[in-house]
Amino acid sequence: MIRALFFDIDGTLVSFRTHAIPASTVRAIEAAKAQGLYVFIATGRPFAIINNLQALESRHLIDGYITMNGAYCFAGEEIIYKGCMHPRDTQALMDFCLGKGRSNIVVHEKSICVCRPDDMVRQVFHEFLHVDVLPVATPEEALRGGDIYQMTPFITLEEEREIAPQLVGSEIGRWHPAFADITGRGNTKQRGIDQVIRRFGVQIEETMAFGDGGNDTGMLRHAGIGVAMGNAADDVKAAARYVTTSVDDDGVALALQHFGVIQ
Repeated sequence: MIRALFFDIDGTLVSFRTHAIPASTVRAIEAAKAQGLYVFIATGRPFAIINNLQALESRHLIDGYITMNGAYCFAGEEIIYKGCMHPRDTQALMDFCLGKGRSNIVVHEKSICVCRPDDMVRQVFHEFLHVDVLPVATPEEALRGGDIYQMTPFITLEEEREIAPQLVGSEIGRWHPAFADITGRGNTKQRGIDQVIRRFGVQIEETMAFGDGGNDTGMLRHAGIGVAMGNAADDVKAAARYVTTSVDDDGVALALQHFGVIQ
C-alpha cells in the first residue's frame, strides 16, 4: 500500500509550457490526500525560489519538502535534515567558475545569490524557470555568507568532468544542459526520502516518486514505485518502474490511477 508521494517540481508537477500545475494533477493530489496519503516535494530548487506551487500550497496539500536535491529537508517549521558542502569544495568550485568566467548560483540556508550573472542565467532561471528573485553577490560575499548547501555553476558537461576530481566531498547532478547542481557528498533526493519517511513513520516500499530529470533517477530507483514522466529523457525512463504520459497530458493523475492510489 502506498502511503507517501514524492514529486519533483519542474517538468513533473509544473509544465515547462504553461509554468503551471495542470488541473488534473491538482485534483489527483487532492484525492490522494483525502485518502490519507502524505504528499512531499522533492526538488533541486531551494525554498527561496519555490514560487510555482501555489495551487497545492493554498489547498494545504503539501506535508513537507526535500529541497536542494536532498541537502535541506523540512516539514512546517521543523528541519528534518540539513547537510552543507565542505568549504574546500565551495572554494574550489568558485575559483573554477571565476577562472572560466562562468556564473555560479550559491545557496545558503535562508538565502540565494548569483555570482557574475550572464545572459544564460537570464534565459534559464528568469525566462525558462520564471525565477524572479535572484540577488547578485560577489564571490567573496557569497563564500562569507555562512554554510553553503548547494552551488549551481553554469558549466558545460566537459567542464563538469574537469572540476569533478577536485570536488571529492560533493555530489554532482544535472537535469539541464546549461548547469549542474552540486551538494555535499551523500545529499541526494533518495537520502531526502529516507530522512522524511523516517520522520513520518513510512516504509520505503510504501513510497511512490515522480520525476523527469537526471537528478531524479536515484530517487526513482529508490522509491517503492518510481514513475517517470512521458517528457523525461530515456535514461530517466529506464530508471523508473513505470512511465506515464507527460506533465501536460495528465501524467500524474494517470499514474496514480494506474496503481490504484486514486480512482
